[in-house]
Amino acid sequence: MTLAPYVRILGRGQGRARSMTIDEATGAMEAMMAPDAAPEAIGAILMLLRMKGETAEEIAGFAAGARSSLPDWPGPAPALDWPTYAAGRSRGLPWFLLAARLVAQAGVPVLLHGWNSHQSPGANVRDALPEAGIPRAADIPDAAARLARGGIVYLPLEALSPRLMELLRLRDVLGLRSCINTTLRMLNPAGAPAAVQGVFHPPYRELQSDAAGILGLKELTVLKGGGGEFEHHPAKDIAIFGLRDGQSWTGGTGTLVDAHQRLADAPTEPGALSALWEGRLQDEFAESIVLSTAALALDTVGATDDGAAMARALWDDRSRRAA
Repeated sequence: MTLAPYVRILGRGQGRARSMTIDEATGAMEAMMAPDAAPEAIGAILMLLRMKGETAEEIAGFAAGARSSLPDWPGPAPALDWPTYAAGRSRGLPWFLLAARLVAQAGVPVLLHGWNSHQSPGANVRDALPEAGIPRAADIPDAAARLARGGIVYLPLEALSPRLMELLRLRDVLGLRSCINTTLRMLNPAGAPAAVQGVFHPPYRELQSDAAGILGLKELTVLKGGGGEFEHHPAKDIAIFGLRDGQSWTGGTGTLVDAHQRLADAPTEPGALSALWEGRLQDEFAESIVLSTAALALDTVGATDDGAAMARALWDDRSRRAA
């Protein structure tokens, strides 16, 4: 299938170009997923969208088109989709991994998926997975099996979809971020009924929330978080956006501690993750990052009327539950 019609829609010139409909965006992504898609046309579409600014319909269509290329999830769907596609900006340790593990300890199966290997060693999500006690899957069937056994797994993008990985890596060629980053956050490859998403730039909160609503997601929380991940600064009351029972929703995170610290001011050695979980490290700020992030995720899935209280109870009881 040629991509020329989609390039024409976006690039006809002033007064004639327009945004794509959701059906057109779905068709464009399905065409881009083909191995013989013209790279020049792919680059043109991605950069025209960047110049114009993506609409919620375009992001929803891209996500639908990308999802249609994936195999059916071979097992029960997770309860929570947790994409992790940080853009490589400096940040501290990925404390949100412990938050995801805490949510899984509550009996809420969590699928993490992403691409983060380009980050610095201290912030590299994949290097931190063993310290956080989260397994890494080799492929989709392995991810489904590990999720069924342990309630949490990380699925690398290149194992989820090599083609989507190729499209994401076009950033190295084009020198600019494209809407593929946002599309991957919206992918929800296993069809979870709820999702949490992080953004770096605030306007994407509403964009992703609106796109998720178009896609039929019921529960979503979008947060401007550490390094663009779903990770809360516990000393800040941050505006959050999303969906509750399929309806647009906004709120605030509240604060858990009174501190004047950056997320990067918490311990930076990867071993601090396992040390905090096992109780060998006492760090109130790092603990608060984990608890406040977990509370938001628990609220998203509707696991409790008080996510903060549940997160604290799970944290205090974590050694028995992890055994």
